[in-house]
Amino acid sequence: MQPVLEICPPDGFDLWPVAEVEPFGFLPLSGELSPAEVGAAVMRIANCNDIDPDGDRPPRPADALDSFLHGLLTFDNLFAAGGLRVTDNSTGVTFLPGCCDGLEDWRDWHQFLDDGSLVGFGHAPVSPVAERFGDTVRLTVNAEQSESPVIELPVSELRNLLAGAERDLADFLALAADWSTGHLPGHCAPVTAALARVVDLPAPGTPPGR
Repeated sequence: MQPVLEICPPDGFDLWPVAEVEPFGFLPLSGELSPAEVGAAVMRIANCNDIDPDGDRPPRPADALDSFLHGLLTFDNLFAAGGLRVTDNSTGVTFLPGCCDGLEDWRDWHQFLDDGSLVGFGHAPVSPVAERFGDTVRLTVNAEQSESPVIELPVSELRNLLAGAERDLADFLALAADWSTGHLPGHCAPVTAALARVVDLPAPGTPPGR
């Protein structure tokens, strides 16, 4: 299980160095990313929230960098295209986030394990679905297909996988905080705080309970 971002780089992006990732491919998040891959991840998360202000949000700044980061730093509810990817190494079957999924919703997997309710991560033409049957979890790659590949695993194993995914997110967040210090020195603290909200984890250096 890996936390992943769906990458779709904006044309001509030049505000900071970013790695080349296949458009609409998935970038796994962890503490092992290169600086350029961290830059690509931060770019994508900011881009997901780069929406013109309305309501009570302040107007978009004129400066290109401030303008691009504006949504990330001012939205109450942030979105990041992606989620949790699960791969069965014995069969090669991969369960991918769907169109209705977001990285910010990754903790829904814990709720799914606790209450056992069916969870759909997308809709036609591709509908990934997670179901619990007693002590077994079934992940259906595409519920729109009668012969869809599936991954089955014990509930206990999925809990362990979720713990690993949370460690990956925490390691990525620490890496992104260091990256922000060097690449976004004037925005390091608010960008790190926003990324922490996206992954629903405490920002590095935040005292427990805050």
